[in-house]
Amino acid sequence: MHQSLIQIALVVNDYDEAIQFYTQKLQFDLVEDTKLSETKRWVVVKPKGEKGAALLLAKAASEEQKRSIGNQTGGRVFLFLHTDNFDRDYKNLLHHHIKIINGPREEAYGKVLVFEDLYGNLWDLIEPPTPM
Repeated sequence: MHQSLIQIALVVNDYDEAIQFYTQKLQFDLVEDTKLSETKRWVVVKPKGEKGAALLLAKAASEEQKRSIGNQTGGRVFLFLHTDNFDRDYKNLLHHHIKIINGPREEAYGKVLVFEDLYGNLWDLIEPPTPM
């Protein structure tokens, strides 16, 4: 059996501000932006070079969904972004004034820091150690 995780829904306040943040500040690629109705779009972004999972930016459509924006995991780290160059990406976060919650630090699993996206969701940026 083969399965793969292809998209993760991320509830956002506004499509365009989310696209701007993920493509310009985190330097993700905009994969799709399709209008489905007057109020709904299918918006997909993914990290450059990623062949697996992408983010489906889903605009909150109810008060319950609006309350979950920025807190989809109850305050825990939500997403884990692996990188091949921690220092480059750390400098990019600083350049774009993205809030660093803790780190950077060295752990057994690599260089890591926790940052906050535009809505307050927590992300780990991780560069795994180079195999021997």
